[in-house]
Amino acid sequence: MKAVEIREFSVAELNEKLANLKAELFNLRFQHAINQLDNPTRISAVKKDIARIKTVIKERESDNVQ
Repeated sequence: MKAVEIREFSVAELNEKLANLKAELFNLRFQHAINQLDNPTRISAVKKDIARIKTVIKERESDNVQ
């Protein structure tokens, strides 16, 4: 997911996507621990998506404060 796509979502949608990505990351880590993960690079992609969403949420919070 690209940052441009993320910026189009509302804060509520971002929080929902963040929760979904965190659940997916948990499942991927669990699969990795029991050696059933097909694509280990998906873990880093999900981590980066989580970071992008958190960045956009923080930017919007700082815009609302000023």
